[in-house]
Amino acid sequence: MFLTISTRGTAAHPATDLGFLLHKHPDKAQTFSTSYGTAHVLYPEADAERCTAALLLEVDTVALVRRGKGKGRGGAPDAALAQYVNDRPYAASSLLAVALSAVFSSALRGVCNARPERAAAPLPLRIEVPALPARGGPALVGRLFEPLGWAVTAEPVPLDTEFPQWGDSRYVRLVLESETLTLAEALRHLYVLLPVLDDAKHYWVAPDEVDKLLRAGEGWLPTHPEQKLITSRYLSRRWSLTRQAMERLELVRLAEADDSEVESIDNAVEEETETEERPAPLAVLRREAILAALRASGAARVLDLGCGQGQLVQELLRDVRFTEVVGVDVSVRALTIASRRLKLDRMGERQASRVQLLQGSLAYTDKRLKGYDAAVLSEVIEHLDLPRLPALEYAVFGHARPRTVLVTTPNVEYNVRWETLPAGHVRHGDHRFEWTREEFRAWAGTVAERHGYEVAFTPVGPDDPEVGPPTQMAVFHRHDDTEKEAKAA
Repeated sequence: MFLTISTRGTAAHPATDLGFLLHKHPDKAQTFSTSYGTAHVLYPEADAERCTAALLLEVDTVALVRRGKGKGRGGAPDAALAQYVNDRPYAASSLLAVALSAVFSSALRGVCNARPERAAAPLPLRIEVPALPARGGPALVGRLFEPLGWAVTAEPVPLDTEFPQWGDSRYVRLVLESETLTLAEALRHLYVLLPVLDDAKHYWVAPDEVDKLLRAGEGWLPTHPEQKLITSRYLSRRWSLTRQAMERLELVRLAEADDSEVESIDNAVEEETETEERPAPLAVLRREAILAALRASGAARVLDLGCGQGQLVQELLRDVRFTEVVGVDVSVRALTIASRRLKLDRMGERQASRVQLLQGSLAYTDKRLKGYDAAVLSEVIEHLDLPRLPALEYAVFGHARPRTVLVTTPNVEYNVRWETLPAGHVRHGDHRFEWTREEFRAWAGTVAERHGYEVAFTPVGPDDPEVGPPTQMAVFHRHDDTEKEAKAA
């Protein structure tokens, strides 16, 4: 990974002052160790008229695999080859942003005791990044940097110069030029926007990332027209962190507009005041109902089919009675997020032996899913086209045949109670259907009869006397186990 920062100078203010601002002497080539490799700082040119500082990051690909997301026991199935064959040693990303922070930490803060007046003054700057992944293309690069005072040149890099008909890659050659920004402002823009353009981070995004974003975004992010996109991508689309950051940014914007302090605006609630108790979200009630049913069934080895981002898997791992938990989803992206949520790369040996994340389609039989005590299909069936439902039915009930199967799905009759849901609309844009209680019971009864199960129904959420509960759950028990229990009794 490579990045250069250039400036021009005069007799009164030579360009070599850049060395003072970066705290790196132009006559020396310096080396620094980072989490994922070795960073080199050198000056290809350094005289009174023009000075260029270059940051070269040599990525340790082995360390990247060992410490990267999705690795380790039970890691999400990022394609095995992609762990070793990828763009990370060459294309600017969050790894380069981390190196910027580590190598130029004082410059990022605008600290320069030797030249304080130069640190506070705008410089004629030119920044070049030869290979920058840009999910959104050159247009997005312009939308991110131009509002900050940069003249932007983002040239698409062809997939292959020998075959122009293949078109352009997702990479651009970036050149930024400005006469109105300080060096600290420029470095903070790069620190935030490099991982935003790559739309990926190569380390666990913890809650303290919100503080890092707000520090680096001070003075420009609260008013940026692409604030929401920047915040979401920088925080790896973690909804809770994004919401927290957006709320704090809005407070900053309001404080600036009112020429006051944030603390004077965010004072509507005293620290000791008790907040009004809110009803538990439906997703929480659903997981509680599933956990209660699994405990009642005595299951120890559980499949979460269509596990999504791993919320239920996380809850199951908190209960030691579940000795093995397997999450299955067709989406690699969802499994990657689940892996981050579960912190698989930092999980201890004993805990890691209890969990697996597998990629697979529930429309096909899979021998890896046989022999488990229970399987959960939580809010899954409504995402399938109805003609594909028999394939899922056979894969789960006919082939895998766990002792207990839990199926939850929305109750369409309850939709009239959602004030924000337009009449005739389903709850989620990807729902292919939503059933009434009668339709769900008819389907579940047919499945149970066809595959040798008994089925009972449980409401999830407030059970409205007119339209029923918001979520309906079917609990299937295999006949042979029911007979064994009866004989034992």
